[in-house]
Amino acid sequence: MTQTPSQPVHGTAAAPHRIAVAGASGRMGHMLIEAIRAADDCQLAGALDMGQSPAIGLDAAAFLGHASGVPITFDVRAGLQNAQVLIDFTRPEGTLAHLRVCRELGVNAVIGTTGFSDAQKLEIAAAAKDIAIMMAPNMSVGVNVTLKLLEMAARGLATGYDIEIIEAHHRHKVDAPSGTALKMGEVVAGALGRDLKDCAVYAREGITGERDPSTIGFASIRGGDIVGDHTVLFAGIGERIEITHKSSSRATYAQGSLRAVRYLAGRRAGLFDMFDVLGLK
Repeated sequence: MTQTPSQPVHGTAAAPHRIAVAGASGRMGHMLIEAIRAADDCQLAGALDMGQSPAIGLDAAAFLGHASGVPITFDVRAGLQNAQVLIDFTRPEGTLAHLRVCRELGVNAVIGTTGFSDAQKLEIAAAAKDIAIMMAPNMSVGVNVTLKLLEMAARGLATGYDIEIIEAHHRHKVDAPSGTALKMGEVVAGALGRDLKDCAVYAREGITGERDPSTIGFASIRGGDIVGDHTVLFAGIGERIEITHKSSSRATYAQGSLRAVRYLAGRRAGLFDMFDVLGLK
């Protein structure tokens, strides 16, 4: 049988992927830590959080009733010193601060943070010249397969169909539209030969006039504990096509992140996305 990198060689298990988690005391941080502990080929090697977090100094796995031996720290260098890769689902400014240290230390990064400006994206691309970075607005395997379906649908429905993107998230989400919704818009616009910056409509109020058929509309809903729902509506004359993805747990994002960690193993530089990880390009 042919050996693969994930299989033991000559009876010796491969070394685990040493992972640091940013935002370790948050909802996504907890999900990531739980997923890392459950994965045979992964090891928690660092845990970062903001200096004012009450979790600073606590064991990163204390919420699970276990001792990981990894304390949560606000010292980025200390949190990354034993790690090969950082998983970061925080805020743009925090992610960039972490990324600068990753670049110095040669630590790869998996970035699920959304809301970056164009200038911030350029900074990430510059960092990818020295370290390997996998960045995606949504780490869900299902969402990324959905993006591929949208690309195909947009090409087939290029004329005669109005396109609207509706997304819903929990009340704590701070950016709108969601990064996933924007990515869906970019994929659809790209398949139609358009630039989303030129055709996106983010708000409608009052007397707006008739709909411009070349636009892509967005609607954002915020409430309760909705993990993440996204629908792309292609509305034609006499029919509607809806492509929908609904997340019921953040576990799918955690599992996608670990797939990204495995993909980056052994890579020293470059900027990748989930299409690379899933072989969808």
